[in-house]
Amino acid sequence: MPYQFIITELAGASSATLVCDCYVHQFGAIAVGRRVSLYPTDMTDAEWARVRVSMPAWLEGRGGRPEEHCHREMIDAVRYVVDNGVKWRAVPADSPWWRAVYDFFRRWCRHGCVRELYQRLRRVERERQGREAEPTAGIIDAQSVDGADTVGAGSRGCDGRKRHILTDTGGLLLEATVTPANVHDSKAAPALVEAFMTEPGRLLKLVRADSAYQCEALATAFAAHGVKAEIVRRSDGSRGFVVLARRWVVERTLGWLSRARRLNRDHERRPDHHVQMVWWAGLVTLTRRMARQRLHWPEYRPHRLDPAGLNTPPRSRTSQPRASSAYAG
Repeated sequence: MPYQFIITELAGASSATLVCDCYVHQFGAIAVGRRVSLYPTDMTDAEWARVRVSMPAWLEGRGGRPEEHCHREMIDAVRYVVDNGVKWRAVPADSPWWRAVYDFFRRWCRHGCVRELYQRLRRVERERQGREAEPTAGIIDAQSVDGADTVGAGSRGCDGRKRHILTDTGGLLLEATVTPANVHDSKAAPALVEAFMTEPGRLLKLVRADSAYQCEALATAFAAHGVKAEIVRRSDGSRGFVVLARRWVVERTLGWLSRARRLNRDHERRPDHHVQMVWWAGLVTLTRRMARQRLHWPEYRPHRLDPAGLNTPPRSRTSQPRASSAYAG
C-alpha cells in the first residue's frame, strides 16, 4: 500500500513516558501531551509501544491541513465505541470530538489501515511464539447476528448479517467478511479465501471447516489457490456439545469477538463498516494478549485494597466460625 509507512522510533521515547510519541506529535502538529487514561478500553503504555511501531499512516500527496488530534487518543476512542457498543455521539467528553473520531474510523476503513495494523501485529505475535509469520493452515467458520433498524434491507438478508472469518490454528484473524444472513457459508468462503490469498507472501495450504462447507464448487475454488479443504465432522452417535479437533479454535475466536458489545447486534449501515468493527474487536484482544497486561478488578479499584492486608490469604470455608449450638444437629 503506497500511502502507508512505518513510523520511525523517536530518540528517548519509551512506553513508560507520559508524553505521546504518535505521528501527529512527532511532526509537531499539536502540543506535547495526552489525556490521562480513564477507561478499561484505553491502551496501556505496553500496548501502545507495540501498536505505535507497527501502526500504518497515510500520505496521499495532497497536502492540506495538519491533523489536530493525537492518534493514541483516537484509537482509544474507537476502542471505547467498539467494546462498549455506544453510539458515536456518546464518545466520552474528554476524548476528541465524536465527529473527528468517526472521520478517523472512516478514513482507516477506506484505506484498510486497521486490517493492515492487525496483520502486522499478528506476524509479530506468531514470530514471538516461535512460529512462521505466515500460517500454512487455517480454520473457517461463520456467525449470524441480528440487524438493527439501521441496517438496510438490501444487505441484511432475512434477519440480519453474517460475518465469516478465517483464523490460523492459534485463533488469530487472517481474513473477515460480512454478507447478508441468508447467504450460505459455502457461498461466501471462496471470496474470503481469495481476499486473503491475493496478497503476496501467503503460505496457506489447508483450511479446516465443518460440514456446511462440503461441496465440489467450494473445493474447486480452494484448489485454484492451492488450498485444500478438510471437513471436520462429528463422530457418529455423539449427542450434545462435543469438542471437535481444531474447530474449537475458530469458535473461541468468535467468542472473543462477541465480547465487543458493538458486535452483539449489527448497527452498521454499511457492511464494510461491520467488517472494520470485527478487525477493531480483534485488535483489542490481540494488543492485550501481546502486552500481557489484562487488568482485573483490584487494579481497576485500588482504593478498595487494604495496604496492610495485601498479603493476607483469604479465609477458606473451613475456617468460618461454626453455627451456634441452637442450630447444631
